[in-house]
Amino acid sequence: MTERTEQTVTAPSNGERRYEVVVVGGGAAGLSGALTLARARRSVLVIDAGRPRNAPAAHVRSYLTRDGVPPAELLATGRAEVTGYGGEVVKGDVVAAERLEGGDFRVVLEDGSSVVADRLLVTTGLVDELPRVPGLAERWGLDVLHCPYCHGWEVRDQAIGVLATGSFAVHQALLWRQWSEDVTLFLHTAPEFGAEEHERLAARGIAVVEGRVAALEVTDDRLTGVRLADGRVISRQAVVVTPRFTARSGLLTGLGLETTDQEMGGHVVGSHIAADPSGATALPGVWVAGNVAALTEQVIGAAAAGVRAGAAINADLIAEETRRAVAARRAADRHGHTREGTPTKDDAIPEEEFWDLRYGESDRIWSGNPNVILVREITGVEPGSALDLGCGEGADAIWLAQRGWRVTATDISGVALERAARHAAAADVAGLVDWQRHDLGSSFPDGVFDLVSAHFLHSPGDMPREKILRTAASAVAPGGTLLVVGHAGFPAWEHNPHPDVHLPTPEEVLESLELPDGEWEVLLCEEHDRIQNDPDGRPTTRRDNVLKVRRMKG
Repeated sequence: MTERTEQTVTAPSNGERRYEVVVVGGGAAGLSGALTLARARRSVLVIDAGRPRNAPAAHVRSYLTRDGVPPAELLATGRAEVTGYGGEVVKGDVVAAERLEGGDFRVVLEDGSSVVADRLLVTTGLVDELPRVPGLAERWGLDVLHCPYCHGWEVRDQAIGVLATGSFAVHQALLWRQWSEDVTLFLHTAPEFGAEEHERLAARGIAVVEGRVAALEVTDDRLTGVRLADGRVISRQAVVVTPRFTARSGLLTGLGLETTDQEMGGHVVGSHIAADPSGATALPGVWVAGNVAALTEQVIGAAAAGVRAGAAINADLIAEETRRAVAARRAADRHGHTREGTPTKDDAIPEEEFWDLRYGESDRIWSGNPNVILVREITGVEPGSALDLGCGEGADAIWLAQRGWRVTATDISGVALERAARHAAAADVAGLVDWQRHDLGSSFPDGVFDLVSAHFLHSPGDMPREKILRTAASAVAPGGTLLVVGHAGFPAWEHNPHPDVHLPTPEEVLESLELPDGEWEVLLCEEHDRIQNDPDGRPTTRRDNVLKVRRMKG
């Protein structure tokens, strides 16, 4: 709520870092989404647990121009590309996410740290739940397979076995027949097939073996056969299974999103999080991409889904930023800022929302430098307790804290306070500043202070400035100082000064404080000129005033 000169940010009041988008999951989908967003100049953090689903596989297949690349190499290249555009990638396990008041999201990591995001992209993939056959899990991704488009070429013309655990196995056997003439279907735990299924299998020369499979036979680290419960061993070089695909959805269900069954060919193959074609879920602000949303997606498809989601998230952020800018423009009209057109009653918004929108227009509003009068008047003063009224993005409070003051800093804007707290954390003074949100016309910090300062405590709304400053004076401890700095006139480029707004002289400010005789000493009461650039960058002269009074001891 103060006027400073220009600044940047990124953390809520507890020191958490803030990003426009946090991507949970660093596979092809997550990195592609992050790359799209980073190239759109968004602040992006990718949090990757480092356990990709395709880790057992030696190569990525059917990825145009990257066919045969090892999965680890593909991901390493992706991470480098994301960070090359300013995105961040960290390794860690996300244990929870919660939606905050106002629609933001807090993401909590296993180590206890947390970050805040405007939007979430969840690309946590899925878990392959394999049939419980001894030896199966150990060969998964090597010669125990499920996707012919991923591995069919590599086992072409080999002896392939298909382990049936449901009626979908007939489809699988017929599919894998495209890559080899030697395909055997092991009925295992599947229900009895009908005559039509047997006819189709026979027509394609697919052998059918009855009986339960007991284990896989492995020799010299190679699959050599399938052992049945009756002791028979059928020689095979690869075995195809139908896992149940279960989306890693714990983070999303914690946010209230439920999984739904996904079918393929009329058969349920697992559970996933439903989303629209862009990856948007039923929860505003949350997108999904990759196998958590589409269980049968291959790597190249997951990457494409990540790009779509990233573009959709950027468009959503643009829409919100535009809405906020329009609201701020209307609010400025309501408060008398110059623009053609007449404000209407419908433009009115609460003061708190006006300032949140004002700070939300950009990542930096003021300069980040402390006010000149504060520095001039307080340098060399023995530090104590200080109250900064209308702290904005925190430059004055941080400057005081760096000199040993214990500061309580207030503002009506939660957006400004979050930024200020991030700056304080970056300056290593977070423990010396207590950031409090107050509409000073209706609430005020408790306690008394050795210094109470109010710099440019002006608002285009109906802020009761005189009442606030009288309350500020009552919060000054014996021997303490009240420092009030304000504008003495409108800037030279303001062609239509607000007729209903009065900017008081320092003498009028002093009179409005109604200070009891004999209890206060006036140290400074004057107007002064300073140089301020106009909107076109040209230097102009701006007149301000300063009042500095000290409460007498005893």
